[in-house]
Amino acid sequence: MLLGYFSLFASGFIAATLLPASSEVLLLALAQQGYKPLWLWLAATCGNTLGSCVNWYLGKELLRFQHKRWFPISQAQLAKAEIQFNRYGSWSLLLAWLPIVGDPLTLVAGTLRVRFGLFLLLVTLGKGARYALLLFLARQLW
Repeated sequence: MLLGYFSLFASGFIAATLLPASSEVLLLALAQQGYKPLWLWLAATCGNTLGSCVNWYLGKELLRFQHKRWFPISQAQLAKAEIQFNRYGSWSLLLAWLPIVGDPLTLVAGTLRVRFGLFLLLVTLGKGARYALLLFLARQLW
């Protein structure tokens, strides 16, 4: 049983990085198999949040290399990302759980040096709410 929770933690972690993955299917499969919803929520939320923290850290360290020739992001792209992020502010981190835009959003937050405490709070709230909603809906449908 412990392996299921660990697998969900790892799945959530990988899904939050820039790698293409999803943790929702595993979450729902484990819920249907009788795993405890609170522990499922905790494993998924912690893994997914930790993966976003890796993105934040990578973003924070990314600018050290912007003067290198191989650096993949132009100054114009960085400026555009900053304008977009600043348009909605740090509160947009509540949406870090969204597919496609969520993972880059956490990377940009690190690049723009969003305070880690604020980052952690907002990302955890958003991701925790998503997993709680999924578990609630799954419970209603079964």
